[in-house]
Amino acid sequence: MLKGSCHCGGANWTLEGDPGRIVVCNCTMCRRHGALWAYDYEGERITLTGKTASYIRADEAEPTLEIRFCPTCAGVLAWRSLEIDDKGRRRMAVNLRHTAPELVADLPVNRFDGFDTFEDLPSDGKCARDLWF
Repeated sequence: MLKGSCHCGGANWTLEGDPGRIVVCNCTMCRRHGALWAYDYEGERITLTGKTASYIRADEAEPTLEIRFCPTCAGVLAWRSLEIDDKGRRRMAVNLRHTAPELVADLPVNRFDGFDTFEDLPSDGKCARDLWF
């Protein structure tokens, strides 16, 4: 299980099991926050606890994402879909930047072009450790 928390510790997330595919995205929001996402579904392998606030992306004709962040320190912890899939589930992702780097250092990073093409980009062979300063 991976655990993450915002800077002040007021909000936390957990992700049970293998994080699977982790993604860095270049969309207007992700690049501003430097997020590194691990995906699953709300109430399944991902749990968000503590006080959070939300921001709904208003730059789309029909908003599809809600960003969850700590209202005290503003750490972006997760996003969740505003849509429910055909199995009654809500897609969600946690920001791995809020966990200890050594826990995710060896995970390969997939790149996603959320700015222009909305497609996966070719692998550049980088792992999470390559994205830490």
